[in-house]
Amino acid sequence: MEIVPKPDSANRPQRNIALTSVEQWQEGEVTRVQDYLAVEEPLEIRLGDTPMSVTMRTPGNDRELAAGFLLTEGIISDRNELKGLEPVTSGASNTIRADLTTGDSISAAMQRNFLAASSCGICGKATIDSIRVRGIKAPNCEFKISPKILCDLPERLRKRQAVFGRTGGLHAAAAFDSSGELLVIREDIGRHNAVDKVIGWALLNNRLPLRDVALMVSGRGGFEIVQKALVAGIPVLASVSAPSSLAVQLAREFSMTLVGFLRGQRFVIYSGPERINGEGTV
Repeated sequence: MEIVPKPDSANRPQRNIALTSVEQWQEGEVTRVQDYLAVEEPLEIRLGDTPMSVTMRTPGNDRELAAGFLLTEGIISDRNELKGLEPVTSGASNTIRADLTTGDSISAAMQRNFLAASSCGICGKATIDSIRVRGIKAPNCEFKISPKILCDLPERLRKRQAVFGRTGGLHAAAAFDSSGELLVIREDIGRHNAVDKVIGWALLNNRLPLRDVALMVSGRGGFEIVQKALVAGIPVLASVSAPSSLAVQLAREFSMTLVGFLRGQRFVIYSGPERINGEGTV
């Protein structure tokens, strides 16, 4: 089966979408059609010349992904510690090199953990304590968002998922302000990668902490998503599916507003109800 990238308007490969020929069965009829696939490729992140992490991701916004990963995993604490962040070779690349103002050394234990990680996010971590990134503080307690605007976010997210619209195979994360205005959206094969891309965008554009933002994610709100959002200072995290028990525990510990099952005119508040203001809230 041949899979070829779909060209963009400039006749260069659009590497986040692939085109392939498939057989489609519908009501007893089989037809040969062209189908779009979300591209999945490995990205290696290096500290200087030292390989640190390999994650499966959808190509695109790789610098943001690497920057967000370095921040949310505690390798850096702010943009000033990032001296350089570029592909190892010119053009399209599956390797990003980060040069830090603090040096490029990484402990053997941390290296083993990160090299074990992939699209599962925290799977390579040795213990839960090791991913409680230093210096996490409770997010902005003054941020508020109305239930009506909150209920609009899934549809606003879905309308802007360009690659998902063609492939049906990507997660997304998007940051909205209190009025529901979209600030940034990123897509990826991995939930945590999409979140890292959003946070990396904020880091590279000097917009951290994201004090006045609600983060909407597709899929479930797992522990690693809550942890990353807290590092970025995000006060409200909402997902269309269920959070995990550890995600709820962490959100409550740091007084983050955590919302799950955000679908239609219904949602469940697991933590921080005080940031959701309007009729019918307590």
